[in-house]
Amino acid sequence: MSQDRHIALPATDAVALDWALRMADPARADWDAFTDWLEADPAHAERYDRMAATLLDAEDALAAHPELLDAPTPLPVEETPRRRPMRWIGGAIAAALVATVGVTVWPERAQPYAVETAAGETRSVPLPDGSTILLAGNSRVELDHADPRRAVMARGEALFRVRHDADHPFAVQAGSLALVDLGTVFDVRLGQARTRVAVAEGAVMVDPEGAALRLDAGQAVVATRDRLEREGVTPADVGGWREGRMAYDGVPLSDVAEDVSRFLPQPIGVAPAIAGRPFRGTIDLEAVRRDPRLLGPLMDVTVRRGAAGWMLEPRG
Repeated sequence: MSQDRHIALPATDAVALDWALRMADPARADWDAFTDWLEADPAHAERYDRMAATLLDAEDALAAHPELLDAPTPLPVEETPRRRPMRWIGGAIAAALVATVGVTVWPERAQPYAVETAAGETRSVPLPDGSTILLAGNSRVELDHADPRRAVMARGEALFRVRHDADHPFAVQAGSLALVDLGTVFDVRLGQARTRVAVAEGAVMVDPEGAALRLDAGQAVVATRDRLEREGVTPADVGGWREGRMAYDGVPLSDVAEDVSRFLPQPIGVAPAIAGRPFRGTIDLEAVRRDPRLLGPLMDVTVRRGAAGWMLEPRG
């Protein structure tokens, strides 16, 4: 540049900018230290993402106007796990980027990412606002760094522990069902035929733009294609899969098999003749993981093993 320019940043933003620059360079990236910094304060992730987005926007601007740099230099491309490919930015070029675009104004743009689990795996997903999502096996949730108060359940089951904020409510989209947190611990199960939401603490507003159905602790709703059906639940049973148990009160065997399959190496199918049979009881997931045939006497069915997994059939 024709002259040096000094950019004064708040201390927290300066640290976030330094991390954005360091993590873009494979030679300087320190994932352990970076993770420690992110976890030290929920606000760090948002500041980091804003600084990274600022540098990406500045890079695009300079690509369109290379004359802004004294000596443009071809830059190698490096992948960063958190966002689209970003080229390493040397010290002088970094200063030019920040000076050109500025660090106090940047567009709020989508920064989507997804977290998913394999069958038999569970995972805790901490969010920048202090909320937590606990994913069951074979599940997927879609999130956005630019909008941390929104989640999309794409598959499976998750327990949400939401930090309530009346000015910025937490929203969940589960299939066609919209949910808004009212200060809550709640479980969302997205099945092939039915979506079930059960509340352990606080309250959830279901379909706020339509039915506006409020669920309080100890209540659940089952959503099918054309209706919502309210049910009662035991709050301690909500998200019971975290402790290795799943309780049911009149749930079709097809739904139970779908749930249990998330925690097994091989899936469980149900013969059409008994798929709609209601099941009442509690399943010990660890015991069934060791031997799925234990479901036989519990459900009064025959459990057969096939090439693709297990099958529940009527007793002969």
